[in-house]
Amino acid sequence: MSKASNPFRYFHSSPEIIRLAVLLYVRFPLSLRNVEDLLFERGIDLCHETVRLWWNRFGPMFAADIRRQRLSRMRGCRHWRWHLDEIYVRINDEMHYLWRAVDHEGEVLESYVTKKRDKSAAKRFMKKALKRHGAPERIVTDGLRSYPAAMQDLGNLERHDVGRYLNNRAENSHLPFRRRERAMLRFRQMKSLQKFAAVHASVANHFSSERHLVDRQTYRTRRSAALTEWRSLAA
Repeated sequence: MSKASNPFRYFHSSPEIIRLAVLLYVRFPLSLRNVEDLLFERGIDLCHETVRLWWNRFGPMFAADIRRQRLSRMRGCRHWRWHLDEIYVRINDEMHYLWRAVDHEGEVLESYVTKKRDKSAAKRFMKKALKRHGAPERIVTDGLRSYPAAMQDLGNLERHDVGRYLNNRAENSHLPFRRRERAMLRFRQMKSLQKFAAVHASVANHFSSERHLVDRQTYRTRRSAALTEWRSLAA
């Protein structure tokens, strides 16, 4: 990679650390501060706002690179099959629908958010997916009537498959999204808040962030001592 095209040229951290931080935040239902704690325990000292910067800067680039390499291999597959499905999500307390296209190996190909799930919304989503990824051999959906109506206009209705259990691949692809959603909303239930607070009260002081009260060196010293004490108690 040349110096002019190197996306990491203005960053002091190595590309491996940046990829690891972005991977932890995207792959698991962790907050930015959780990622900061995990990396600090492994000897990598950085701020949670740095993780946010890396995710916003490099997350789409990593995803596009992985998707580009995989699609170049899958377009030559004779049995490339897509699974389409939609779920409802709340954005700013308003109901929206998240459309997803997943292939037969479980990889998410395309995502699209609309306020409705009618024929026009399904048609826009499918046109976007077909334009970017090409045409698969078969397209599997659930019983929503918007799909065959949109495929009729697009001229690929003969590739449509629908069945009760055929679309489980797309249904399972929603699980990581729902896990993160539940992790963000778990404190809306009073019992969950009380259960978490009972455990958190005994442990939080060992990992409390005092960056706004002390200098960086003092903070690192206190946090290292807290981690050592916590390991001895856990052992």
